[in-house]
Amino acid sequence: MEEKRLAPETEEKETVSRNFIQQEIDKDLAEGVYDHVQTRFPPEPNGYLHIGHAKSILLNYGLAQEYGGKFNLRFDDTNPTKEKTEFVESIIADVRWLGADFEDRLFFASNYFEQMYECAVKLIKKGKAFVCDLSAEEIREYRGDFNNPGKESPYRNRSIEENLILFEGMKDGLYKDGEKVLRAKIDMASPNINMRDPVIYRVAHMEHHNTGTKWCIYPMYDFAHPIEDAIEHITHSICTLEFEDHRPLYDWVVRECEFEQPPRQIEFAKLYLTNVVTGKRYIKKLVEDGIVDGWDDPRLVTIAALRRRGYTPESIKMFVDLVGVSKANSSVDYAMLEYCIREDLKLKKPRMMAVLDPVKLIIDNYPEGQTEELPVPNNTENPDLGERMVPFSRELYIEREDFMEEPPKKYFRLFPGNEVRLFGAYFVTCTGCEKDENGKVTAVHCTYDPETKSGSGFTGRKVKGTIHWVSAAEAVRAECRLYENIVDEEKGKLNEDGTLNLNPNSLTEVENCFVEPALGSAKAFDSFQFMRNGYFCVDCKDSTPEHLVFNRIVSLKSSFKINK
Repeated sequence: MEEKRLAPETEEKETVSRNFIQQEIDKDLAEGVYDHVQTRFPPEPNGYLHIGHAKSILLNYGLAQEYGGKFNLRFDDTNPTKEKTEFVESIIADVRWLGADFEDRLFFASNYFEQMYECAVKLIKKGKAFVCDLSAEEIREYRGDFNNPGKESPYRNRSIEENLILFEGMKDGLYKDGEKVLRAKIDMASPNINMRDPVIYRVAHMEHHNTGTKWCIYPMYDFAHPIEDAIEHITHSICTLEFEDHRPLYDWVVRECEFEQPPRQIEFAKLYLTNVVTGKRYIKKLVEDGIVDGWDDPRLVTIAALRRRGYTPESIKMFVDLVGVSKANSSVDYAMLEYCIREDLKLKKPRMMAVLDPVKLIIDNYPEGQTEELPVPNNTENPDLGERMVPFSRELYIEREDFMEEPPKKYFRLFPGNEVRLFGAYFVTCTGCEKDENGKVTAVHCTYDPETKSGSGFTGRKVKGTIHWVSAAEAVRAECRLYENIVDEEKGKLNEDGTLNLNPNSLTEVENCFVEPALGSAKAFDSFQFMRNGYFCVDCKDSTPEHLVFNRIVSLKSSFKINK
């Protein structure tokens, strides 16, 4: 049996500060409002989840874990116009990947349609709901605004018997879409517009992904959601701030439907990231226009896209913890998310050698035809990762930027007469270069000092520069994809006409890269640090053993700092 977390009066004194949601739950447990904690994540399956949803998932799951309670995954699938099985499957995969274990508690709001219908009938019988013939536009006009009270519908005082007959007729398909709705009868003069006789059921002759054509009426979200929570015995309905004004209606529904020990809604601030695209409408258009290759394109911040790019559940949890829980909306710099993935990967992943813009380096005094295996540390900051053997030969590939004929001051890489260390290998001294008819360097020449082999204990002299390399004969050809923000950060996210201000350089596909042979067997989602180039992950969709594709997760350096 799971151990329940006791109320704070019976615990030892807390050593860390507690956010306002934890404080409210502590209070509810201490006062006996609830004797357990049960939370849920209730997405609508009309698109892929994004980084903001990750905060909600981890917050709800974390609260259940902290209090020895349970966590449900429930699809709020009450709107068949936009919902797809594809989205259901992607959401389940995302929640599991983040580590939020809902065990066997996977639910669908559509499975409660019968109970929701019965709740609506109960409200009609109590005189708390009525069938209305006003059009959607007329309902908006009658509702009034923040300065003016609403006007009652001419159908508001229909008899209970007439309302029951009309509502059953709605269920039986006797009316067209929009011809009639069921509205709660609350208060058209309420200062909260959500309480001005809101629509709770509408006619919609559409096939549902879960219930097929069984229903032609569907409950509205504000009516369905509190009922779903109550049926599942949710204690604390944790949601974002835009639902704060809907809380009175939430409470009204569970009270008037006479649920015992009804759930309590608590709101927190959404997670906003600077200059990213999270709106489903925008992402859908990017997908449909072929600007991105799907909802999981690594330039997006859907959870599937972050996973494909190489982000880890641990990095996202770290990010959510750093952002914290508050009541005030604010924006978070994307650089904080990048900081978290760097922190998570830096001691876990091997530091491999990959050359993205190759030029050949020829060691003229190294024996032709000879290859030796050199031991190279997998991670210089984490000796526990051990070492690997890397082939070394007379002809290597190095980064083109690691050679200059006429270098500026403080350039410590290869130029005629300068000596550098080849990482894990020898000192080499540049002797010159070859060029094609256009003046482009095609090969760099050097000599090596066999006494300077790494690990040999050589102390004769020091060099200021170290560069990485791969042996030309054994190197594996690969493609590397480099990403920038999909929107132009300098000009802002939106153009004047409301369209996205896209960054034309958001994706750079670098072909004909060369990586060390150990990377030839890398599988989808495997990630590494490429020395001096960043952290990279094997693409899960396009990479094959014959054509390796690596996505750059993040560069190595950032201006973002955390005060520790």
